[in-house]
Amino acid sequence: MTPGTISPRRPVPAHVRRPEYVDRPSPTPYDGPEVKDEETIAKMRVAGRLAAQARDLVGSHVAPGITTDELDRIGHEFLCDHGAYPSTLGYRGFPKSLCSSVNEVICHGIPDDRVVEDGDIVNIDITAYLDGVHGDTNATFLAGDVDEESRLLVERTREALQRGINAVKPGRRINIIGRDIESYAKRHGYGVVQEFTGHGIGTSFHSGLIVPHYDDPDHDDLIEVGMTFTIEPMLNLGVREWEMWDDEWTVVTRDLKRSAQFEHTLLVTRDGAEILTTP
Repeated sequence: MTPGTISPRRPVPAHVRRPEYVDRPSPTPYDGPEVKDEETIAKMRVAGRLAAQARDLVGSHVAPGITTDELDRIGHEFLCDHGAYPSTLGYRGFPKSLCSSVNEVICHGIPDDRVVEDGDIVNIDITAYLDGVHGDTNATFLAGDVDEESRLLVERTREALQRGINAVKPGRRINIIGRDIESYAKRHGYGVVQEFTGHGIGTSFHSGLIVPHYDDPDHDDLIEVGMTFTIEPMLNLGVREWEMWDDEWTVVTRDLKRSAQFEHTLLVTRDGAEILTTP
């Protein structure tokens, strides 16, 4: 993978509400509760559903011959047409409305004029900001005839996310999620990326709550009913280590082997977790 040409920033209709951080160096630090009230949760269900619809719509267009910039256009227009702001656009200077991470790109790939090729795997990470809250989700899609090793990586990364979700129970500690993900991934010899994590979410895109995807004893927040956060494991065919391009966004595997990722926004319930990012 090499950087391509990035098109001009797409406009957002004036009536669409912007997050406070747009075109500022950084967002205002969140100082609210991780346990959300019923009004916020109701709004997050709507934003999460819309984000999931955008994810699946863009994913349905992942095929050989399309550019990642065109995928960005599809996601951008869908969200704007439904009154939502694409949360990544203008977040800490990010220039696009979704992240498109292809093959060895772990996360935060910037859509550009690169053409998706037969056999690629493409992660689409898209977030909807609607009625003052965010819904964040991603999935990895197959383009054309994908080799078996890559297909299994994608399938098992989806399963790793599900195992992380299954681990969510009130009264447990947040690091049980990463413990279960890492245990599963290591059975298949995959590298588990540590430095990019799940996060608290709600009125803030990233609340400050950290959800590791590996067994990290330093992050042992108590899981409580009403908390909302993402789980988004990144599994690599090779080593877990990474490098960043000069654009200061695109993260690639150090050994240039492929990486896959899946993400949902979750609400902690009395029985476990409700997935908010389903269509």
